[in-house]
Amino acid sequence: MEKFNEFVAMLADDYFWGSVNSIFGINIPLLGDLPIVAILLLGTGIYLTILLRFMPILKIPAGFALLWKGRKSGKGEEGQITPFAALMTALSSTVGTGNLAGVATAITLGGPGAIFWMWMTALVGMATKYAESLLAVRYREVDEEGNFKGGPMYYIKNGLGPKWKWLAIIFSIGTLASAVAAGNMVQSNGIADVVNQSFGVPRIATGFILAALAFVVIIGGIKSIGKFASKLVPFMAFGYVTAALIVLAMNASGIPDAFRLIFSSAFSGTAATGGFSGAIVALAIRAGIARGLFSNEAGQGSAPIAHAAAKTKDPVQQGTIAMLGTFIDTIVICTMTALVILTVKGNFTADVGGVTQAVDFAWQSNLEGARITSAAFAAGIPGGGYIITFALMVFAFTTILGWSYYGERAISFLFGEKAVLPFRVVWCFFTFGGALLAVKSVWKLGDIGNAMMATPNLIAVLLLSGVVLSMTRGGPYKRKIQPHDESAHAKGLHNVDGES
Repeated sequence: MEKFNEFVAMLADDYFWGSVNSIFGINIPLLGDLPIVAILLLGTGIYLTILLRFMPILKIPAGFALLWKGRKSGKGEEGQITPFAALMTALSSTVGTGNLAGVATAITLGGPGAIFWMWMTALVGMATKYAESLLAVRYREVDEEGNFKGGPMYYIKNGLGPKWKWLAIIFSIGTLASAVAAGNMVQSNGIADVVNQSFGVPRIATGFILAALAFVVIIGGIKSIGKFASKLVPFMAFGYVTAALIVLAMNASGIPDAFRLIFSSAFSGTAATGGFSGAIVALAIRAGIARGLFSNEAGQGSAPIAHAAAKTKDPVQQGTIAMLGTFIDTIVICTMTALVILTVKGNFTADVGGVTQAVDFAWQSNLEGARITSAAFAAGIPGGGYIITFALMVFAFTTILGWSYYGERAISFLFGEKAVLPFRVVWCFFTFGGALLAVKSVWKLGDIGNAMMATPNLIAVLLLSGVVLSMTRGGPYKRKIQPHDESAHAKGLHNVDGES
């Protein structure tokens, strides 16, 4: 098993997530240590933002207006869930431990300036999320049972043509790997660990409860998941932001300094303080980009699978709603976490060269990941540590639900709709197993799956960027379309505008 773990880690770190410097031996400043996939993600976002003339950023208010309107579908709109439910389903998988542990890790690795670069990454990532979700609705299919099926695998097949189907297969395999590993087993393991440490509940009991709860929700498919997510996700996001705002209100005097630190260290680096070893600008950029990209999953190709099921005939409208997922995840929720970590002072310690000394902030201590966030909340408000414990549990559980749908759409693309029900059952067994098993190598399998998703998806988005631009500006590709009928499309009975 140890050899297997080493092999998986080698594949993930040296090949799938290898950097330009490590793979090609070329020393590129600032971005050279970023994984090639991350550079592709960032480059695609910048390209689409410029191509669309910054429309995704300028249309944020309009997006929220559409989201409010999208709580209910209009008459004649075809799909399975409301546009609002589609976004909540997508958010259920993106709002997770990365919003708690990922932000803290970014600050630890790159200093407070990493948050600025996380913001910049999210703003360009909105264009990617807009484009991929627009394409998901544009090229989705509907089968004989009325299931709406879409996402990167379908806009690869229907947009690029049958000769590109191999790319869709790679994406689907990557989706399965990422779903089972990072989207399921890692999450259930994290919940079981937190519950065991905080309340002494045996892992086997937690695993059984999680599997049972997951089964109750996912057995009904996207309609059940969307209905559940529509109720729980807004509650968990609002609850977490409210708790963070209370902490910040009680420590308001430190907020201006936190913002000054973010902006100043984004361009000048951070001097060593306490247990924090310091970071130059390059480290801030790398940490911010890496954590920002994979907190909101812009470009990974997961969210458009959910948005393809929305009740709409307007890909542009759904894309505008979809891009809000990146804004809410990173600009709102991650920012709340960052400000609490950078604002709240407490009695923390750091080990510097074997000498223990007192430091003011949790991010300067020797704590890691979510424990930094938990310590900051605990210092800022009574019971703050329990808030993070509860948030981790809820965030991780909704991630299990969201990724179950992504996994079933991948299995359906590969093996047909008949494989979906068995997959849902097997999914719950993985949830149970994840709570009991060590998941060290599972993390790496998830990393491999993420790379296998992002690369084909970004290739397709770039090749279809002309369609995105045309539909956005009202060009020859019609904005309002009918979904592809699977049997008719296979016989070539649809033209480029989805008409028979």
